[in-house]
Amino acid sequence: MSKIYCVEDDEGIRELIIYAVKSAGFEAEGFETALGFENALKVSVPSMVLLDIMLPDKDGIELLRDIRNNERTKYLPVIMITAKSTEGDKVRGFDAGADDYITKPFGVMEMISRIKAVLRRSGAAEKDIIEYKGIAMDIQSRSVKVNGKSVNVTFKEFELLKYLLTNKGTVVPREVLLDRIWGYHFEGESRTLDVHIGSLRHKLGEKGKCIETIRNVGYKI
Repeated sequence: MSKIYCVEDDEGIRELIIYAVKSAGFEAEGFETALGFENALKVSVPSMVLLDIMLPDKDGIELLRDIRNNERTKYLPVIMITAKSTEGDKVRGFDAGADDYITKPFGVMEMISRIKAVLRRSGAAEKDIIEYKGIAMDIQSRSVKVNGKSVNVTFKEFELLKYLLTNKGTVVPREVLLDRIWGYHFEGESRTLDVHIGSLRHKLGEKGKCIETIRNVGYKI
């Protein structure tokens, strides 16, 4: 499922956007400040960013330039959603690398339509198949194959492998995996994660070595 980050300091507008995005079938996460967004970006790159210009700690245009100057995020789709509505403001946004520009107040249905359009153009919409070095995940049928042979994985193992593959090359901290796969209110043993990783590696056979343990931090593919 495509995940969208919303960077907006107005709580009411942020919650409205997140609610609308989730209702349209996407995952969504909101950030009040540029710093909070930047910290999240170090952990996981989303499918799209909805970005306000007037943030309390950093100008949104400056933040957009940072996104475009970073190798990990240079092609990340970004839609500006802002009260700055003059032609000059829009030109400034597009020149900085915005994929689209929506002015406040905005219509929710139009916003969702433009999000989908940008995702289609960028190819960032979620793929039905995720492949990596002989591992193939079919998102629709929730099946996994290794070198063409079916592998029987549990629901949590599937979600865990999907999250790691979606963020391949990035070290994912243990607490992030526990939050994203087991939920923010998970109160079980953190050992649960290690057990699932061990089981997943075993089921993937020789491909299990693709899941690396980063000591005292987490895991990565």
